[in-house]
Amino acid sequence: MVDVSENTRVPDLEIQDWGCVEYRQALSRQQVMVEERIAGRSVDRLVLVEHPPVITIGRSGTQAELRVSEDIVRRRGISVVHVERGGLATFHGPGQLVAYPIIKLEDEDTHLYLEKLLYAAADVLAVYGLHGEFKKGRPGIWVGSSKIASVGIAVRNWVTYHGIALNVNADPRYFDFIVPCGHPGETITSMEREAGRPLDIAETKRHFIDAFCRRFNYTRVVEEGRVLSRHPAWLHLRAARPADIDRMEEHLCRWELATVCQSAHCPNLGECFSRGTATFMILGAVCTRMCGFCAVDKGIPQAPDPGEPERVALAAKSMGLAYVVVTSVTRDDLTGGGAEHFAKVVSCIRGHCPGTRVEVLIPDFKGSVTALKRVCDARPDMVNHNVETVRRLYPLVRPQADYRRSLDVLHYAARRGIPTKSGMMLGLGETSQEIMDVLLDLRRVGCSYVTLGQYLAPSRDHVPIARYVAPEEFERWGKTARAIGFKEVASGPLVRSSYLAEQMLRP
Repeated sequence: MVDVSENTRVPDLEIQDWGCVEYRQALSRQQVMVEERIAGRSVDRLVLVEHPPVITIGRSGTQAELRVSEDIVRRRGISVVHVERGGLATFHGPGQLVAYPIIKLEDEDTHLYLEKLLYAAADVLAVYGLHGEFKKGRPGIWVGSSKIASVGIAVRNWVTYHGIALNVNADPRYFDFIVPCGHPGETITSMEREAGRPLDIAETKRHFIDAFCRRFNYTRVVEEGRVLSRHPAWLHLRAARPADIDRMEEHLCRWELATVCQSAHCPNLGECFSRGTATFMILGAVCTRMCGFCAVDKGIPQAPDPGEPERVALAAKSMGLAYVVVTSVTRDDLTGGGAEHFAKVVSCIRGHCPGTRVEVLIPDFKGSVTALKRVCDARPDMVNHNVETVRRLYPLVRPQADYRRSLDVLHYAARRGIPTKSGMMLGLGETSQEIMDVLLDLRRVGCSYVTLGQYLAPSRDHVPIARYVAPEEFERWGKTARAIGFKEVASGPLVRSSYLAEQMLRP
């Protein structure tokens, strides 16, 4: 399932959304599924469900986990069920997303499985701008001092059941009837309360499916008999080690910074975090454009943080980075598109890390020469701006951008004597001639470095994948790009615009 070798088949995952089902009935269904999985008569399954109000008490729990008697609880319309899972008392009810993975563990222990399940839920919180926290020795997820997700798992013959409950828009008052997980002072919250806006549980389910598949590296997902996604073997990734992610996220949390790695759901996040590298994303995490390929949140962003440039520099220094990549969302709401902020970040890094090289991955600033001049005056070591796709597909993929304008951005930086880089995604429906035209256009405007990678749709709401490009084809395009004059080329299915950037621009 995870950490597979090339010769190990990753099993399919079947998604089942049961809607609202009474708890005992759902448990009975799980037990049947467990028997089927043990006997090899089914694939791994992920069940998503809501329950009518019910309090479940695990193996370690007693009547002391209730703040009132069972009779009073039942008179309030809440069932009480004793279950064979870990943990004490939990509440399930409407507005709470409950996920029951019925999966066969292979080369991992239950502790690692539990970590991955928790991280999948934390990934969902991150989509909504919420930071999930973990407490040692206390399973679950917290936002600030309040618990937002509970977990209780069981394993029989290496097949898992029970699972995790995430409070999306559940009414926290229900939790007043129990001592949550044996901690009388525990406060319970919901995603809706923390986000400060109404949330759709159906949307949250889709995000959880995406996060679960990423964390457990499922490549073929079936829902209601339909294959939702199937990545070929060359796109299988080894799972990120939670300790590496924890270490990087501690750095980012300490300096109150974000990375495009997390916001854009980069497939190389685990590898880069384990090497101690990341691409800092400045100017917030909300983009003003509606690109059809990008997972970054869209909407109305907040004002720039004046202390951010200094914190980026201090973070780079504390991490000992010799090469820093800085990018941003597109800020069409700002005069100059945030160019001044980019310049300040470069300046601060120069001040705190004199020997560190800096690459800026910039938006098009609506073509403003004044904005481009401000960034180039800061003298970054590399100016990167992605054309992303071929000219014909811009209305679908980048409706608020302009192909010619992106070339002009690169041309301006190249004329200022700064090395320039651009990137393109393959698999969106482009032709071979169109790919060649883009490469030639990039060379004509002085672009010397290029990255080519496979497009992967972040969700079913994004532009769908038109085709998977084989590694051999990427290799051919890499040779072609070098033959027409690019100094360095990174071309492969999992290549992204800042992947191994420090190796591309050699001293």
